[in-house]
Amino acid sequence: MKTRRFLWPATAALALAISLSARAQAPAAHCAAPVDMAPAQLYGLWQLVLWPQDGGNEAAPASTGALLFERHPEYPGSVRGNLKRSTPGNDRQALVSGDVTSGEFNLDESADGVTMDAVWEGNVTASGCGQELRGIRRPAEGRPAGEPTMNFVLKKAPGWR
Repeated sequence: MKTRRFLWPATAALALAISLSARAQAPAAHCAAPVDMAPAQLYGLWQLVLWPQDGGNEAAPASTGALLFERHPEYPGSVRGNLKRSTPGNDRQALVSGDVTSGEFNLDESADGVTMDAVWEGNVTASGCGQELRGIRRPAEGRPAGEPTMNFVLKKAPGWR
C-alpha cells in the first residue's frame, strides 16, 4: 500500500514538470513593430501614471488613473475616450481624442469637450508589444502655466488585448 500512496505524488510531479518544460520551450508570442500599431489596438482600458519631468519619477507618481479608448465616431482611424485620474486634493475627468501613426501616439485632452487643456505626445514602446505607451503630457498652448509638463506611461489593462 505504501508504494501506491507515493506513486500518485511522483506521477503528478512528473506530469507537472513535463507541462512546465513544454511551456518554457514554447516560442514567445510575436509582437508587431511599434510602427505597425493600428489605432484599433488602442481600444480598451489603459492604466495611467504621471510624474513631473523636473525631478519626479515613475515610482513616485504625481497622478494615477485610467483611460478608456473607443472608436472615434466621427474620424475613422482615431480614438475617443474618457480620462479619470487623481491629483492632489481632487480627481479629474476629461474627454480625450487622438491616434497612433507609425508608432507615434498623440492625444488631445479637454475637461469640457470644447477647450483643449493638454496635449499628449509619445511613442509605442518596442518592448511593450503594443501594450505600453510612453511620452509627455503638457498644457495646451494658451493655457495657464499652473500645471507642469509631465511624463506619462500608459499600460493596457489585463484582459484588454
